[in-house]
Amino acid sequence: MSTTLAYRMRPSSLKDIIGQQHIIGEKAIFTQFVKKKHPMSCILYGPPGCGKTTLASALANDLNIPYRIFNASTGNKKEMDIIIEEAKLSGELFVIIDEVHRLNKDKQDHLLPHIENGLLIVIGCTTANPYHAINPAIRSRCQMIEVKPLCDEDIVLGLSKALQHENGLNNEFKVEKGVLETIAKLSSGDIRYAYNCLETASILCDDSLITLDIIQKSLHKTNVQYDKDEDQYYDTLSGLQKSIRGSDPNGAMYYLAKLIEANDIESLERRLITTAYEDIGLANPNACMRTVIALQAAKTIGFPEARIPLACTIIDLCLSPKSKSSENAIDAALSSLATHPYKAPKYLRLTPVGLAEDEKYDYNRPELWEYIQYLPEQIKNEQFYIPWMTSSYEKALAENYRRLLKHGRTSQLKKLYQRKK
Repeated sequence: MSTTLAYRMRPSSLKDIIGQQHIIGEKAIFTQFVKKKHPMSCILYGPPGCGKTTLASALANDLNIPYRIFNASTGNKKEMDIIIEEAKLSGELFVIIDEVHRLNKDKQDHLLPHIENGLLIVIGCTTANPYHAINPAIRSRCQMIEVKPLCDEDIVLGLSKALQHENGLNNEFKVEKGVLETIAKLSSGDIRYAYNCLETASILCDDSLITLDIIQKSLHKTNVQYDKDEDQYYDTLSGLQKSIRGSDPNGAMYYLAKLIEANDIESLERRLITTAYEDIGLANPNACMRTVIALQAAKTIGFPEARIPLACTIIDLCLSPKSKSSENAIDAALSSLATHPYKAPKYLRLTPVGLAEDEKYDYNRPELWEYIQYLPEQIKNEQFYIPWMTSSYEKALAENYRRLLKHGRTSQLKKLYQRKK
C-alpha cells in the first residue's frame, strides 16, 4: 500500500526535524533529554501540522525507548491497560497521546499513578491551549512546551528535501521558480499541508516540471490555520481581539474572514462576548449588549449571512471607546484576596452573633447604605476600581465614585444610625 508524501518524509530523529530550535536546539529541552538520558512527561501544544507527534516519536527513537500512540478521542480503557502492562514488562515506555485534551477523567485517573512513578513517559499532543483545556492534575506532572508554526523558509527547506529524498519524490520532478515559495506562503506554517500540495501537483503534472499554473490548480484556497473543534487561544482569535482592542476594524475584518472560512461561530461567540466586556466594558456598556444580540442573530441565521451581524458588531467594538477598569478591578481584588483572605465584618454576615440590634446592618435604612464600610477593617482603604476616563458614561460613574469616596464609610453602625436620625 502506498503512503502519502507527508508520511514518507516524517523524520525519525530529532536531528532531521526542521525548525523548532527552541525545542531541539543545542541546549534546548529535548536535546538535553537525549544527552542526559533523562526524559520527562510533556504536553506539546500548537496548531495542526507543526510537528507535535513527529517531535514526540523522534525523541523516543533518539532515547531508544519503545513508544505507543494512544488517541484520547477514540482509545478506550482496555487499550490503556495493554499499554500499562507492556510498560511493566519492559520497565519503561513512551506513550504519545494525540488530542490529549480529550482524555476523560477515568482515563486520566488510570494514567496518573504510572506517570507519577515514571513507568510511563507521556507526551501529550494538542491543538488546544493546555492551560484551559487540560486537567490540572495532568498539567502538574508535565512540562508545557509550545510547538510553533514553521516559517516559510522552513517549509521551503522541507519541500526541497522532499523533491530530492529517496523516500520523497526522488528527483523525478523539477519545479518552476517560485513554486515552493508559493506553496509555503499558502500553507500557514503547516508542513503536512505543504507536502500534500506538492504531492497533488506531482499527480497533476503531465511531465516532470511542476509549474505555478499547476500549483494554482492544486491549491484551491489558502490553508486556514484554524480548527473550530478546539478551545482556541491561537493566532487567529488573538489577532481578532488585539485588533478590536487596538481600534483597527481592517485588521479585525481580516481575522473575522479567517474564522468565517472555518465556519466557526462558537469560538467567535465566546471570544467576542469576552472582548466586549474585557476591553470595552464600562466605556460603552450598550456595545456589550449589542454584541450579545448580534451573536444571537448570527447563530439564528447561520453562515454565510451570519457574517453581516458579526461584521457589524466587530466594527462597533473596534471604534468604541475602551475601558478595562472592570477587569482591572476584579483582578486587583483577586490579588488582594490571595494575600489577605479576611472575613466579612460581623455586621455584614447573614446571622451576626454578639451584636446589639443598633449595631447590625439595617435593611430598612437604604439612605445609609452608601455610608457603611463593606471591606474588612484591615483593608478598608483599598481601591480596586480605578476609572478610565474614556467615555461620558464612565466619567459619570467616576463622578459618583468621587462623591462616595469623599464622604467616606464607617464600620461604627451605631454611631452612623444616631448621626443620621
